[in-house]
Amino acid sequence: MKTNKIVGFVTSLLTVAVFVSAHTQESEEVLERIRSARTIAGSQWAVAADYFCKKGAVTPNQNADPVLEPMKIFDNLYFIGRTGTVVYAITTPNGIILIDSGYIDDLETVLMPGMDHLGLDPARIEYVIIAHGHADHFGGAAYLQEQYGARIVMGASDWDLLERASVEGSLSVPAPDRDLIAMDGGSISLGGVEVTTIFIPGHTPGSLGLIFPVKDGEITHRAALFGGTILNPTRITNEGLKQYRDSIENFSQYAWDMKVDVEIQNHPLYDEMQNKISLLKTRGTGGGRHPFVVGQEAYQNFLDVMSECTRVEQARRAAR
Repeated sequence: MKTNKIVGFVTSLLTVAVFVSAHTQESEEVLERIRSARTIAGSQWAVAADYFCKKGAVTPNQNADPVLEPMKIFDNLYFIGRTGTVVYAITTPNGIILIDSGYIDDLETVLMPGMDHLGLDPARIEYVIIAHGHADHFGGAAYLQEQYGARIVMGASDWDLLERASVEGSLSVPAPDRDLIAMDGGSISLGGVEVTTIFIPGHTPGSLGLIFPVKDGEITHRAALFGGTILNPTRITNEGLKQYRDSIENFSQYAWDMKVDVEIQNHPLYDEMQNKISLLKTRGTGGGRHPFVVGQEAYQNFLDVMSECTRVEQARRAAR
């Protein structure tokens, strides 16, 4: 056991050294922040640290990303989508809550076929919660609103964002009609399931973080989705970065108080979702550790990595 710990520690140090060596042109403050992020990340969130602390533009999600096989990941939670962008379906006795609606071009090729594959009836969609007002999240919302009468939930500031873009003629896809406004610390309730909505401005002014229960047999866990992740910080203003860090801190407190132990993202580019899917497929019926259940402290570490890498970007700007 002691030998394993020593090997793990040495491996962690080597990983930090390799990562930092790729940033030799950085200021000492930037390097210190990178080291801090890598230390917080450990091996569990190393991919996230690499992604968020990377200098310059990272590889974003794209509408041509490979399609993932739709899958049930908890008794009441399913995902449908691509390697870079996914939609979640929360099932309840009284209907379905969708988190996001994906790209408009994916409606007939990914979302609808995915729901059919999982045995989910789109006519049972009661709510679509849009994590933030960008087209890869609200793309299918107008269709679901018109076709099935789904209620669309969004932060007020992002409803305003879409309305301004519509007036200006800059929307690339149809926006849903203004509907329900998410409240900070409020909830969307359906069939005994409550999805708590938390304001996390920074990426967009109306971005939302979501916390809700998921079932694994007789055990209930709390899942969290930080729905306004900044994938490319170079596009965000200095004030936006500060607001983003404040949002992470606020969401982190909510997550701790609500005992969040499950990490999911609508852009699973940096949390090894595909690896977790593979582990879940081999978990079998005998139980064992659920790969999406990371634990309360580990979830806090995930958010801390995001925050520390935001500090990295702030330090880079200060050094210019």
